[in-house]
Amino acid sequence: MATKVVMEALSPTMEEGRLVEWKKAEGEPVAVGDVLAEVETDKAVMELVARAAGTLLKQVVPAGATVPVSELVGLIGEPGETADNAKSPPASPAPPAKAVADAGPAAMTAPVPAGPPAPAPPPASSASRLKASPLARRIAAERGIDLGGVAGSGPEGRVVLRDLEAAPAGRPAPAAPATPGAAAAAPAPRPVVARQTDGAPYTDVPLSQLRKTIARRLIQSIGPIPTFYLTTEVDMERAWDAREALKALGEGPKVSFNDIIIKAVAAALRQHPACNAWWQDDRIRYWHEVHVSMAVAIEDGLMTPVIRNADLKSLREIAAESHDLAARARERRLTPEEYTGGTFSVSNLGMLDIDEFTAVINPPEAGILAVGRIVQKPVVYEGQVAARRRLRLTMSCDHRVIDGATGAEFLKTLKTMLENPLALVW
Repeated sequence: MATKVVMEALSPTMEEGRLVEWKKAEGEPVAVGDVLAEVETDKAVMELVARAAGTLLKQVVPAGATVPVSELVGLIGEPGETADNAKSPPASPAPPAKAVADAGPAAMTAPVPAGPPAPAPPPASSASRLKASPLARRIAAERGIDLGGVAGSGPEGRVVLRDLEAAPAGRPAPAAPATPGAAAAAPAPRPVVARQTDGAPYTDVPLSQLRKTIARRLIQSIGPIPTFYLTTEVDMERAWDAREALKALGEGPKVSFNDIIIKAVAAALRQHPACNAWWQDDRIRYWHEVHVSMAVAIEDGLMTPVIRNADLKSLREIAAESHDLAARARERRLTPEEYTGGTFSVSNLGMLDIDEFTAVINPPEAGILAVGRIVQKPVVYEGQVAARRRLRLTMSCDHRVIDGATGAEFLKTLKTMLENPLALVW
């Protein structure tokens, strides 16, 4: 009996997925657990795996198509079977999705009656076997760049967007032919758009799955959340000296100022649990665990991997974990468990030469800390004008959860810890 392969909800907020690339050709044998295709969700690139053995009879949707959750994407069965009068998938839930990088979500299956033979499979493209990020593949196709001639700088030689900057452009790849009953193919997501020379006054680039999710989350945050902002300035001379001392040791992972700030935020949240909370419509959830989300800029938006139980981890552990999570976030290789469940967020734009800014709260969290750059400026210190390294911090607060005095007390504790970094190891 033939079985259906459908698009699954592979992340907590996924409503549709983009089929990036088929890993099995039509007519190719399939075993249970084999990777059928790569799917771009709203947060990461996941792998669609087979839940039935047989032959891939048909790729119902082409690579590049965006498909709603539960819609048909392919068929598995014996040669000669077809999709005519196919039944719906079973009501029982599919097994949970596996890791983003090397294992992935499941394809749901259901009985399908036999019919005429499927067409012969097309030859597999050599480009499909190259390691490349989904965004790099789409931009390469748009610009007509042969990925086979591009040296990858990502993990295991994976080609990423920055590798395409110096690559010569060629003839753009032709659009995939339409498949009857299939969803329309999604064009490339928000690339860095160069100035056009063909006379066109503008370029429209459809939204990626990640950018759609960011837009929805912003509307959920800015609209209904009554937000107020608190700003303070921190003397970072001692923290600077502490980091220099750690660098001189030359042992373990390199500790960044962001790591120090995450550690201090976690310690301050332990003292001020009223800020370590979620708004839950009919109640406020005060967390007894401290899970700090850190904003990471990626090719097509923003992700917030979570350092769990950050208050219980050493600075060295936080540094190692934050560097690993950030690297895998940029490659879209995080599992849903690694970017959900944060209780408070930190967003740092200091490395981009920003003095201060206000960050958007990530609901259901009640607060987020915006971190600017450390800059030397003249200040009055111990009765004298002196050049000191200073840092501006701005906290966005959900007033339904955090009152002004509550947020101010949290920032005061955070400032004290950063100005006296020994407090972080006490």
